[in-house]
Amino acid sequence: MDFANLSAETTSQARLLSVLDTAVDGIIVINDGGRILVFNKACEKLFGYPAGEVLGENVNILMPQNYSDHHDEYLNSYLTTGQRKIIGIGRAVHGRHKDGSVFPLELSVGESATPDGRQFIGILRDLRPKVEAEERLDAVQAQLVRMARVNAMDEMGSALAHELNQPLTALMLYLQAVTRRARKSDDVVIPPEMLEVIDRAVEEADRAGKIIRRVRQFIEKRDIERVRVSLAELVDEATDFTMIGSRTRGVTVNRNHSEGVADVYADPIQIQQIIVNLLRNALDALVDTQDQTIDIETWQDGDRVAMEIADSGPGIAPSMLPDLFKAFATSKATGTGLGLAISRTIAQSHGGDLTVQPGGNGQGARFRLVLPVFDTSGGKEQTNGH
Repeated sequence: MDFANLSAETTSQARLLSVLDTAVDGIIVINDGGRILVFNKACEKLFGYPAGEVLGENVNILMPQNYSDHHDEYLNSYLTTGQRKIIGIGRAVHGRHKDGSVFPLELSVGESATPDGRQFIGILRDLRPKVEAEERLDAVQAQLVRMARVNAMDEMGSALAHELNQPLTALMLYLQAVTRRARKSDDVVIPPEMLEVIDRAVEEADRAGKIIRRVRQFIEKRDIERVRVSLAELVDEATDFTMIGSRTRGVTVNRNHSEGVADVYADPIQIQQIIVNLLRNALDALVDTQDQTIDIETWQDGDRVAMEIADSGPGIAPSMLPDLFKAFATSKATGTGLGLAISRTIAQSHGGDLTVQPGGNGQGARFRLVLPVFDTSGGKEQTNGH
C-alpha cells in the first residue's frame, strides 16, 4: 500500500489494518456490549468465518456452549464490579470453529478506553500444534517406559532360566542315581512301578530343562547365526513351548506339515521369535471365543517355503490394518506395538515377507510367513532366481 498520498489519520488506519492482516496470531476487538468490531485474517483462518459474517455479532458465537452461556454475564459483572477474571491474564480456553468443532486456544485480553466506549482486545493463539506435540511426546515416553520394562524382563528371564536350569539338572542326576542304585544293588528294594514313576520324573525334568534352554536362547542377546534348517521343525519347537500354561487350556492346535518341503537358510531363534509372536497374538484373539482353534500349516511353493497360522477369532478390525505392521501400533493395553513390526523386519531381512489376511465376518486372521528355500547348488538361499 502507498501511504505517501494519504492523510495522517487515513495513513494510521491503513497501517493498523496492515498490521492486523499480517499478524500471525488472531486479533479480535469487541465493545462493552460484547459485539465484534475487529476480526483479522488470522481469526478467519482460525475460526473458519469470513470477517463479514461475524462483525457486529456477539463474540460468544466463537465459543463452545459452556463458555458462551456465561460470557455476557461475566462481561457485565466486570463492567459493574471491576473484578477481573481473564482481562490482563493469559489463559488456555476453547474456541468453536464454524463447523462446530471445539479446539484449544491461548487467550490474552487487554482493555482500552476509546471515544466510543470501553473496548477489549483479544490475542488468540492456536494451541492444537502444542497439544498434539505434547501428546506425541507422552506416547513416546510411555513407549520408552514399556521398552525399559521389556528389556528388564528379558534380563530377568535370562537370569531366571539360568538359575532354574541348575536345580533341574541336579534333580535329574539325583533321580538317575537312585534308579541306577536300585537296579544294581539288592540292598535297595524299590517296587518296579515306583521305578517307572522315577523314570517319568527324569523325562519330565529333562523336558523342562530343554524348554528353559530354549527360552534362554530366545531372549538372550547374541549375534545372528543363519544355518540350514527345517521350517516345520522350528514351528513345532516354538509351538511346544508357547502352548505351555493355563492360557492355552481348551485351545486346539492343528498342525499340517507337507512332506518333501525344502529347508531354509535362517537364524532359528529369529524365525522362532516370529512364530511365537504370531501364536501369542492368535491366543489373544481367542479370548472369550467359543471355538478356540489354531491351525498351523507349512508347505513349499516353488522357490519359497511358507508357513501360515490361522485362528478362529473375530479377525482384525479394518481400522487396524493400515498400521498393523508399524512400530508402536497396538490395541492391547499392555502391548508394546513392536511384535509384528519386528517380525516383518526379520522376515524381510531373510529375503522373505510376513503378510496377513485380516478375516472378519466369522473368519479369523491368517498370518503367512514366506522364506526362500535353501540353495543346494552352493548358495545360501534362492531369491527370485538370483
